Amino acid sequence: MRWFHVDRFEVLEKNKYARAIKCATMAEEHLHDHFPGYPVVPSALNIESMAQTAGVLAGYTYDFKKNVILAKVEKALFPRIVRPGDKIIIEAWLDEIKPEGCWTHCKMTVDGDEVASANIIFVHLEDQLPESFVFTDSFMDLLETSGVI
Repeated sequence: MRWFHVDRFEVLEKNKYARAIKCATMAEEHLHDHFPGYPVVPSALNIESMAQTAGVLAGYTYDFKKNVILAKVEKALFPRIVRPGDKIIIEAWLDEIKPEGCWTHCKMTVDGDEVASANIIFVHLEDQLPESFVFTDSFMDLLETSGVI
């Protein structure tokens, strides 16, 4: 994981469920250009938040020993925009685990209203890789700071 689009994990239940928080703020540079005068969090970054949350859940299934890579996003919906000042709750559920990957579904809410949802599929790269390039030390620090592992 090269950068984080999740601020904190609140719940991480192995093989089941994860809940994370992301606060959209004007301190994020992309909001100054998207759109000038009416800043909106881009839908692609909402997918990134869901993918990171679900990817952590998938990785935890294997004790973070496999590189979990996003393979496919299905049925992404964005019923409401996300704006600076919104506190976003990101939830992910693990639907199916197979040797080749994991199937998840995710939902994002702001003040109880759904702002995004998607089904996200992850694959696992070969076990022969020398080290994890997904679950780095800085990533593990995020989880430890959150207190979920």
